[in-house]
Amino acid sequence: MSIRVLGIDPGTNVTGYGVVEPANGRPGHLIECGVIRTNPKEAISQRLDTLFQGVQNLIEQHHPSTLALESVFYAKNVKTTVTLGHARGVILLAAAQAGIEIAEFSPATVKKSVVGTGAAQKGQVGFMVQRLLNLKTVPEPDDAADGVAIALTYLLRHRFSA
Repeated sequence: MSIRVLGIDPGTNVTGYGVVEPANGRPGHLIECGVIRTNPKEAISQRLDTLFQGVQNLIEQHHPSTLALESVFYAKNVKTTVTLGHARGVILLAAAQAGIEIAEFSPATVKKSVVGTGAAQKGQVGFMVQRLLNLKTVPEPDDAADGVAIALTYLLRHRFSA
């Protein structure tokens, strides 16, 4: 089975994603990246349904072998942490229903894997995603670049652990 990774940076307003697979001598080849947007005026249940359907569609379209996801981090605002947990839950459910491998990485692990330091800024992550994948421009918006970085983290760690 070939390796194709769907990396997801979860959020209830904007969820970034990137689909990456190994390439000849490079950390990866970008298939697609973008964002799933929900309507902040809708109830959280409707927004989670939109997110769930969006992730299901990405899985059906790209047939990833792995879904890589940013793990829970503790925001200063408890409500933000709980809401992010809801988003992660529907993403994990979509992956589980599709029967694909799930890998989770902390934000610091993603930054360290892609940039070399766990304290990297968003601009540095985007720049290194561009360099590692030999792209003409940095993926936009930042959420999409983060989704790609999460997928790259899986590939970089998988290559070194294989």
